[in-house]
Amino acid sequence: MAARTKTTAKPRPAYRCTECGNQLPKWVGRCPECNAWGTVEEYGAVPIRTTAAGPVSAPARPIGQVDGQVATARSTGVPELDRVLGGGLVPGAVVLLAGEPGVGKSTLLLDVAAKAATAQHRTLYVTGEESAGQVRLRADRINALSEHLYLAAESDLGAVLGHIEAVNPGLLILDSVQTIASAELDGAPGGPAQVREVAGALIRASKERGMATLLVGHVTKDGQIAGPRLLEHLVDVVLSFEGDRHARLRIIRGVKNRYGATDEVGCFELHDEGIEGLADPSGLFLTRRDKPVPGTCLTVTLEGKRPLVAEVQALMVDSQIPSPRRTTSGLESPRIAMILAVVERHGGVKLGKQDIYTATVGGVKLSEPSADLAIALAVASSSSDTPLPSNLVAIGEVGLAGEVRRVTGVQRRLAEAHRLGFTHALVPPDPGKVPAGMKVVEVSDIGEALRAIPGRRRAAAKPKGEAPSAPPAPRAPRPVAHPEELMEGWEPVDSDELR
Repeated sequence: MAARTKTTAKPRPAYRCTECGNQLPKWVGRCPECNAWGTVEEYGAVPIRTTAAGPVSAPARPIGQVDGQVATARSTGVPELDRVLGGGLVPGAVVLLAGEPGVGKSTLLLDVAAKAATAQHRTLYVTGEESAGQVRLRADRINALSEHLYLAAESDLGAVLGHIEAVNPGLLILDSVQTIASAELDGAPGGPAQVREVAGALIRASKERGMATLLVGHVTKDGQIAGPRLLEHLVDVVLSFEGDRHARLRIIRGVKNRYGATDEVGCFELHDEGIEGLADPSGLFLTRRDKPVPGTCLTVTLEGKRPLVAEVQALMVDSQIPSPRRTTSGLESPRIAMILAVVERHGGVKLGKQDIYTATVGGVKLSEPSADLAIALAVASSSSDTPLPSNLVAIGEVGLAGEVRRVTGVQRRLAEAHRLGFTHALVPPDPGKVPAGMKVVEVSDIGEALRAIPGRRRAAAKPKGEAPSAPPAPRAPRPVAHPEELMEGWEPVDSDELR
């Protein structure tokens, strides 16, 4: 009988997604984890490993005995950034700040570097995109100079780690992570392997030294952070820096935060002398006028937990083309089309033969439904050529059936409007506790809301089906009503009744 021979199975090749690092047993066109196409590549056989127990760096202790003071956040010197971070930078934390080119990332972080630098906590600013002289020129322009701020221009990971050893900073700022490469790996800077290696080395250095690290990240044309998705999982905080390059407003949003909430936003104003935090940014979104004009209405929007008073405008003119224009700026076009249909169907405002332009003031973008009622009032005000009161705000979502729905944070919005001096508000039913001294009118549908406009109120008072006895005579242009006259016919709800 022939002896059996034992055969050893050949190791099967393994596949890995270069975008998120997900391992797969076979090749597929799209990664099932991150849904990226063409990122799955073969990287060799799956090794069989058995990890034995080894020495530990420190024994495990009950969580109550762990000193939490070592993870106390330290202020960056920029209150608006501290608000988004949850109080400041935690020692050993790694923060990724991403935004479009020209939005002001480098300007903001250079200002943070100068304000956070002290004799006990030095700051190291490493730039891989500019020379040291270019950064110095920007520092002179924005007055971001400090004797405890160290500057280096490097593009090699080993050199960056060498600077960290020499300076021993309390804060490291790297601009940007896509421009640094490791000589031990093949590939150009910014590739998935290089970004993983650079981020992993800097994270290890930050945790070992208790050094806070701020990484600047690029974004793709779709607005996503460039590089592998694994980068966002490795870091502790992910911040998104947003803003229109033609406007002064810049907003930082928290996307991920292991040390605080992700529903906070920080507001900044970018100007020639640098970037400045805005503790009260509502002034950027309002237009100061001596008297109210038709086609404008104020609303209160929530950016995270932060209420901001914003102004929406509408302009209606007779159309000269068969298909009237519908143009928006700072507002969502599908939402505007829906509101216009509701205003025409349930509000009785004829819009079919007119070009309609809607916009916001100050470059703010309104996407939440709470601005629906203000947009509808602005359109109706422009249609009747009658201004709304300058001390009025409108808050509410408008449904397709013409109803005005409740939105979140009505009390917080009313409190912000009252703080800024607004005395009247149109809100959905049951707004809750109202600030003392503020008159609130509850409206359940768009028809009730449009009666705030005198021209609309007079039209609604005319019986339906009544035909004029004679053709109307030409009349002089209607004078603009005074804001106080627009409040006639209102029955404000007393704040005591709502408590």
